Amino acid sequence: IDLSRVMVLKYSNQETSVTIGESVRDEDVFIIQSGCGEINDNIMELLIMINACKTASARRITAVIPCFPYARQDKKDKSRAPISAKLIANMITVAGANHVITMDLHASQIQGFFNIPVDNLYCEPSMLSYIKSSIPEWKNSIIVSPDAGGAKRATSIADRLNLDFALIHKERKKANEVSRMVLVGDVSGKIAILIDDMADTCGTLKMAAETLKDNGATKVYAIVAHGILSGKAIDVVNDSYLERLVVTNTIPHDDKKSICTKLDTIDVSSTLAE
Repeated sequence: IDLSRVMVLKYSNQETSVTIGESVRDEDVFIIQSGCGEINDNIMELLIMINACKTASARRITAVIPCFPYARQDKKDKSRAPISAKLIANMITVAGANHVITMDLHASQIQGFFNIPVDNLYCEPSMLSYIKSSIPEWKNSIIVSPDAGGAKRATSIADRLNLDFALIHKERKKANEVSRMVLVGDVSGKIAILIDDMADTCGTLKMAAETLKDNGATKVYAIVAHGILSGKAIDVVNDSYLERLVVTNTIPHDDKKSICTKLDTIDVSSTLAE
């Protein structure tokens, strides 16, 4: 079906203005906006658009948010820390959404922050088919989780492919900076496939790839659900031992593909559409 006509612009004082160019009265409306780029502007755009549809008597409004913004701020891990993911959930609900569809939430308890139904879709099936179709000799590979938090995701993929599993324990000095890594498991002579839910600055992936190479892995691939790729991420990837960095298109990255030959895309639009 065709995309509806919408005009989104910013006034010179940086306020967002949204005009919906066709009737939504009594319609089932799907608003698609991922949490990326100018993230705070995008959140405001989404909220204003939901509200515009609500006040224009839409029957039902579904917010399709492939990459949920602020998903990493999901708990009070130190005193006086905000639980921003809960705040975003409240804002989306108050704006008037009836249903949220998202993909690979950083922490699945975020579903419970909402009082409306949330569908958290998984890109695991797409990852499995990518491994089978695009990694030659994948049967001689080992699935690796770059941190303890992603162990469940990685073991689940390892079980489905009937492969071994290894884990990297990382010690952090401060957020976004890893001090040292310890590998648990044997990767020598195997293709290592790193599985993670997001690649932001890619520092972890680069260090993990070095650790795996030092421990005798023949090649290192990384398959990640959300390719945020912020800051110097592309330089880090180009400079790393990674054979390929495979990300889904929950966040647009076509501009980055032109300057990084190692980037590969898994298309998840069919999963969301279904």
